[in-house]
Amino acid sequence: MIGFQTLFYKEVLRFWKVATQTLTAPIVTAMLYLLIFGHVLEEHVQVYPGVKYTAFLIPGLVMMSVLQNAFANTSSSLIQSKITGNLVFVLLPPLSHWELFGAYVLAAVVRGLAVGGGVFLITAWFAKLSFVAPWWIAIFALLGAAILGTMGLIAGIWAEKFDQLAAFQNFLIMPATFLSGVFYSIHSLPPFWQGVSRINPFFYMIDGFRYGFFGQSDVDPLQSFSIVAAFFAVLAGLAIRLLKSGYKLRH
Repeated sequence: MIGFQTLFYKEVLRFWKVATQTLTAPIVTAMLYLLIFGHVLEEHVQVYPGVKYTAFLIPGLVMMSVLQNAFANTSSSLIQSKITGNLVFVLLPPLSHWELFGAYVLAAVVRGLAVGGGVFLITAWFAKLSFVAPWWIAIFALLGAAILGTMGLIAGIWAEKFDQLAAFQNFLIMPATFLSGVFYSIHSLPPFWQGVSRINPFFYMIDGFRYGFFGQSDVDPLQSFSIVAAFFAVLAGLAIRLLKSGYKLRH
């Protein structure tokens, strides 16, 4: 386990050494979202009975921060290592593909949860939140961070330039995140767009996470968990296969 522990420590230290950029900046961004949307819509929108819009918004912002930063950690690490040429120092030691996958994804989970926790601590002062089902909060936070960490790993393996990685993030990750119900309930959408939202796995992550706070959601949390877990299994299988084959890493 020494190799796994060393790579995990290296990945955590990598984002921790620039905490202003990797931790503080996304927390400030989420705070701005809350101040703007909460101020404008607080008196005009009530998604769930008895739940103010600001309270509804906070879990969405927390989960959005978890997802985006978990993806950023693995994807940026791999593309930087490729471009600077130091990826060879990760590939030379006798690390198995399981150890590589575990270390990269676990470090992404740590960063995602650190940012999400920071967002929650800052934004929770603005609304009264309940914790109806804390186990669902933990389950969806961990699974969501692991999924986006795995997606970041796949993107980092595939991309050869920063603009390719930016395209992956701007045309896939960002739209899927913003169209997942962070700022609204899908029941407020026309039927066509409700159907579109239901094929977005990010929606189930955020909806299940929000259920843990209010005990209310657009979809049954067991259904959301099943879809999210299956999505993670597929992505993990693909990422491990890419690492095992050395695709765009060893060749």
